[in-house]
Amino acid sequence: QVQLVESGGGLVQVGGSLRLSCVVSSGRFFSSYALAWFRQAPGKEREFVGAINWSGSSTNYADSVKGRFTISRDNAKNTVYLQMNSLKPEDTAVYYCAARVGSRSVPVEFNYDYWGQGTQVTVSS
Repeated sequence: QVQLVESGGGLVQVGGSLRLSCVVSSGRFFSSYALAWFRQAPGKEREFVGAINWSGSSTNYADSVKGRFTISRDNAKNTVYLQMNSLKPEDTAVYYCAARVGSRSVPVEFNYDYWGQGTQVTVSS
């Protein structure tokens, strides 16, 4: 059984920063997984934010967050992070951590097998 637990969401002002964390519990080695963050705003479909490969050597991002968000992972702590800087009101959403068995990071939702419960991020103006 694979469990993903996100934390770190909250209320922040425009221009502020937050760091989300996601701890993965699994019978597999953590490095067996490529990981990603997605988000879903009210009334909208869930969308890709960023992804990281098994070693952390490769990342990719949605255009809307490039240069502001950074995804990273600590394989010793079974944790993936999303550092969010220069936050905007349009970043308000529930953020989900996702994992797939495989080495490559991919920006497509249906490739991910395991999901966390989500953490709310609200950016106020």
